[in-house]
Amino acid sequence: MTCINSYQQLVINKDGQILPELQDKLGYFFKDPMLLKKALIHSSYANERNTSGFLSNERLEFLGDSLLGMIVALLIYEKCPKLSEGKMTKLRAELVCEKSLASLAAKMNIGSYLLLGRGEESGGGRNRPSILSDAFEAVLAAVYLDGGFEPVKRLVFEIFSTFVENPGEVISDYKTMLQELVQEKSGHILKYDLIDAHGPDHNKYFTIAVVLNGKTIGIGTGRSKKSAEQEAAKEAVSVYKRS
Repeated sequence: MTCINSYQQLVINKDGQILPELQDKLGYFFKDPMLLKKALIHSSYANERNTSGFLSNERLEFLGDSLLGMIVALLIYEKCPKLSEGKMTKLRAELVCEKSLASLAAKMNIGSYLLLGRGEESGGGRNRPSILSDAFEAVLAAVYLDGGFEPVKRLVFEIFSTFVENPGEVISDYKTMLQELVQEKSGHILKYDLIDAHGPDHNKYFTIAVVLNGKTIGIGTGRSKKSAEQEAAKEAVSVYKRS
């Protein structure tokens, strides 16, 4: 992955355009590309420079969060006329959660374009879900400020329509989903067992098995027990639905 490590490198096109590859992925080309630049400046980068010329993307992230919630709600309302209010609320939460947005940001390779401080850079900030999800929201806000409501609505609808039609693709809490499925029938005993942990403390991997009534129905691996449990539960949900 090629990373953008300096302010100067942010302008990389021979014609002086800022990040034409990212603009192409967004399907939106900025009239004021400096808005896109600001959406990619993490607070750690701005704080290291301690100058008003390097304002971070935090205010844009605030605006983007509100825009995204409203537009996704509109999308669900239009695409899912039979869903109850409770199910609409749950689906929206799944679509706009940190894990979901970080995954979308990763697909766009947004992490490689971020301007990070030295500490965040060395600490793996380009792959940190919270940073990626915030940047995704900041980019949406930048599109809104540059082009108005219709372009950002069109972009959000394009990105999220598939997930609204197939919500299982963006479920973030598979443990809860599995628990709800299991509770539909009485007498089931569900537990998570740690079956392996390897690697140094700073880079350890865990393998977790989901066990239902004494039978393993899913196995997952992750860099934390929590993420491994989610991966195991994801597999278990698929197995359980087929049984």
